[in-house]
Amino acid sequence: MSFENILIDIQGHIGLITINRPKKLNALNKATIEELHEAFKNLEEDPDVRVIIITGAGEKAFVAGADIAEFANFSVYEGSQLAAKGQELLFNLIENLSTPVIAAINGFALGGGLELAMACHFRVASDHARMGLPETSLGVIPGYGGTQRLPQLVGKGRAMEMILTAGMIGTEQALMSGLINHMVAQEQLIPFCEKIAGKIINNSPMAISSAIASINAGFGSNGYRKEIEAFGECFGTEDFKEGTTAFLEKRKADFPGE
Repeated sequence: MSFENILIDIQGHIGLITINRPKKLNALNKATIEELHEAFKNLEEDPDVRVIIITGAGEKAFVAGADIAEFANFSVYEGSQLAAKGQELLFNLIENLSTPVIAAINGFALGGGLELAMACHFRVASDHARMGLPETSLGVIPGYGGTQRLPQLVGKGRAMEMILTAGMIGTEQALMSGLINHMVAQEQLIPFCEKIAGKIINNSPMAISSAIASINAGFGSNGYRKEIEAFGECFGTEDFKEGTTAFLEKRKADFPGE
């Protein structure tokens, strides 16, 4: 498998995906999402790959968000399609993959980056990682499943606070709230994930796949459809135009009523 934005390394029964856009803090653009889709599908179809680990290149960022310049001028319809296609191509794909996926969060996991990590079956973070959903500061909401998966992991109250304040939390708070499963030193991140993968590999692949499907069956899909609709509607607002323009111009947004 040869890609422009990601790296694949298969060692034994473990497939390691590295998002390799360090100059862009590994931001998710359309091309990267499409490459990740292909990579996950290919690894799932490889009978030798029993666990997948995904991480970001460098030590600054897992994924520091979506590439805002790509969609700053989208219409309501285009915004809805962005969320719907992204969820179908990548985020829902990962969540329902029969092969377990571990997110190795090596730095900033913001916006679409945190949504990517939350779509994985569980998460391990380095002790200097920072996580958050800053979308409301741009005049939009999380559109890749963030409004659904975050409450499932940390509870409604904490999710409301994180999304409405657009703030970041550190690894210790993420661990206490259940957003991540483990916190380790940066140099131990991948080895620790590989150790957990080794324990999974000892178990029945059929049973692992069935367990994933059974656990996911307890969470409905109506919320995701509502998120896509609401996300798209944001693209028709003045707040969205101001929020994204301010971000691209590297200034603080001046929303009406402030």
